[in-house]
Amino acid sequence: MEPSMALAQPRSPQSAWKKLRQVFAAWREFDGILLMTVLVLTGIGIVAIHSTVRERPISHYWLQQLIMAGIGLVPLLALARIPYERFLRWHWVTYALTLAGLTAVLFFGSAGGGAERWLSIAGIQIQPSEFAKLGVILTLAAILHHWPIKYFSQIWVAVAVITPPWVLIFLQPNLGTALVFVVILLAMLYWAGAKGSWIILLMSPGVGAILYGLHTRPELSWMLWVWLLWCLGMASMAAWRLPWRWTGAVTFGVINLLSGHLGQVAWHFLKPYQRRRLEIFIDPAQEPWGSGYHLIQSRIAIGAGGLWGQGIQQGTQTQLDFIPEQHTDFIFSAIGEEMGFFGTLTVLILLWIVCVRLIFIAQGAKDNFGSLIAIGVLAMILFQSVVNIGMTIGLAPITGLPLPFLSYGRSALLTNFLAIGLVESVVMHRQRTTFFT
Repeated sequence: MEPSMALAQPRSPQSAWKKLRQVFAAWREFDGILLMTVLVLTGIGIVAIHSTVRERPISHYWLQQLIMAGIGLVPLLALARIPYERFLRWHWVTYALTLAGLTAVLFFGSAGGGAERWLSIAGIQIQPSEFAKLGVILTLAAILHHWPIKYFSQIWVAVAVITPPWVLIFLQPNLGTALVFVVILLAMLYWAGAKGSWIILLMSPGVGAILYGLHTRPELSWMLWVWLLWCLGMASMAAWRLPWRWTGAVTFGVINLLSGHLGQVAWHFLKPYQRRRLEIFIDPAQEPWGSGYHLIQSRIAIGAGGLWGQGIQQGTQTQLDFIPEQHTDFIFSAIGEEMGFFGTLTVLILLWIVCVRLIFIAQGAKDNFGSLIAIGVLAMILFQSVVNIGMTIGLAPITGLPLPFLSYGRSALLTNFLAIGLVESVVMHRQRTTFFT
């Protein structure tokens, strides 16, 4: 008697094709252009980092950046699959974790570069201020989603939310990241419905403090008149654009008048190296071998690159260590010298593509929460890119902000990848889908 044998039914080609189509359907809304652009930027950064630290004890930095890019890609893709609306109900938890991380830095942080910004966990250095950017974006997006800006008084709710993390960042001290928080706030307020004049009024005390501070330099004494005209202009704008005309005019006129003197007080809260950076920005030649050295050498390197560059690992300024911190803050100058105008233009175009995609995603989001997340990430990436590139060519003061996706920094790179993952979630869940359970 022959044993019975159960014959396995062969899988039909139609069934396999249907399953494959379902897999692709799950990712049909994924923004591949955004991800590929980010990966190309990261690749350029890894090549530049490898070139800047070649044959030195820190030559493993490029490998760390490569590993972190691979690690960061996993949560990026995972976040893209998770409906971003789930973060809406947890935004206060996110906010609490953000404040906890920033507070821990003040008490347990390790010092570096004149500031306490890092936490050591299991031997790994983590920078909570980088992750705080994403926490603030999620919290502000949730608040402005629930309460869109219709009246000027509503702005102060968002300001109150961002003030505690901003103060903790400023106390580290980390002036560059504190400025990023301000730009994220202003961009998200505008996208949430705040009028342009309201944004200007909100910024006016800071601008007034800068104008007043400039007039104290003998060669810029005429800036005092500019400051007085600014105060008058802000009072007039408040009377014109706010519902409480005369009260608003007096309030913002007085605030701007006081801001000049308060700015002088805040100036003394800055660390000496921070004050020197701002002073050198005005005239780097006054200390060519001191605080102005970074900027002068950076401009020489970019200019020496010419059209096509001197070649990878061939740049004299880069290879001979004329540029300090060239694998982090001044990575753009290394790219300019070794890859030339073509390399820097490529980087600028790729960053432009990232920003354009973020704008398209914000416009196409199905709700305010998703749209505001995309705008917050846009503000973070755009501002850091402009300031970092600007400081390498002398158009912005040296602040220590990394160039997104290119500068070495594990926390910064992971934060940027997480931010892109959240934005990809906004893209993939523009319409209700059934592939996620």
